Amino acid sequence: MRRPVLLGLTGAAALAFTLSAGGARGAAASCLAAWLVLVALPVGALPVTVVAERFGRKVRERGGTEMMAALRRLMTLMPAAALLGLPVIAAALPLYPWMSASPRTALAAVWFTAPFFFLRALAYLVAWTFLCLRFARPFDDPGEGRTVPAVALHAVVGTLFAIDCVAALDPRLDSALLGLLLMTAWSGLAFAAAILLAWEEPEPIGRNRVVPGRGRLIPLVVLLGLWAYMHSVQALIVWSANLPQEVAWYMARGGWAGRTLAIVAGIVALLAGLATLRPGRVTTRALAAGALFVHALEMFWLVTPALRDRFVLRLTDGAAALAVACLAAALTPPLSALLGRFQAPQAGPARSGRKPSRPARTGGTP
Repeated sequence: MRRPVLLGLTGAAALAFTLSAGGARGAAASCLAAWLVLVALPVGALPVTVVAERFGRKVRERGGTEMMAALRRLMTLMPAAALLGLPVIAAALPLYPWMSASPRTALAAVWFTAPFFFLRALAYLVAWTFLCLRFARPFDDPGEGRTVPAVALHAVVGTLFAIDCVAALDPRLDSALLGLLLMTAWSGLAFAAAILLAWEEPEPIGRNRVVPGRGRLIPLVVLLGLWAYMHSVQALIVWSANLPQEVAWYMARGGWAGRTLAIVAGIVALLAGLATLRPGRVTTRALAAGALFVHALEMFWLVTPALRDRFVLRLTDGAAALAVACLAAALTPPLSALLGRFQAPQAGPARSGRKPSRPARTGGTP
């Protein structure tokens, strides 16, 4: 218990510094962005794990066991992320413009209220926690009855969460792509983290031999390519249509810091695509570290300019990230132990997809 206590005290000290240095509003924005990085780890790992369960036998045959174990480890962070999200979202409520604006429609008078917003956020966190705990267990046989509803629920919850908790901070951007873009960034962040966490698996030999690192690099490249494409299309639509409010949204996220982040993100995506020509374990892990760095900063790029009207990293952002990381690390072991008591034990070991062989007879009547 000494380690959780030390982590908790460190997180509390970092949070106190964030409050004293950034004020209530500044600390709320920094903590919200840092919490989005935390929640991206389990929520981003969820759809990858769900898809892998659907093709479970192929994943195991191609040496994805260690990656799946790392993704499931990330999904165990969801209870702690949900518990930390409640005070973070409550503290961030004053940051939303609709808190001080009068409703224009009857639906807005109900939808844009603090109690209903908090209830929606609670429902999102409960749904994600349920899905993460369910798919954090090793899968047995592929099951469409589990995977298809899980993907649909995750898509609905992720879209609504992006609109309510991220897009509503700065309503100048009216984008239908933001929800899908945010979920893709989360999956890329989680997959990159899983690459860095997973042990290297032995190379297959014979006909099934593959280039080391290729099995992990290709999904990372696909996620990075899809994410970069959606960013490019959204920016192109805004600038080509010359939409004043949307342009102002991008201008607030420009400056030297925003342009540097965009250049680094483009370099990482381009190098990832080029690395497929000559993949390797070291190259894959280096690109995963770059993708993790870019996606983590992207959460601050989305959130903090809503309050500061420009993208710039401050000391309070680092302190908030430290506070969220330490508090999550302190809460995860006791929450996992508590939830483990309520989970029913598995009926038996996971099957490999083959029918059990009948024991051989040794003679005599059966």
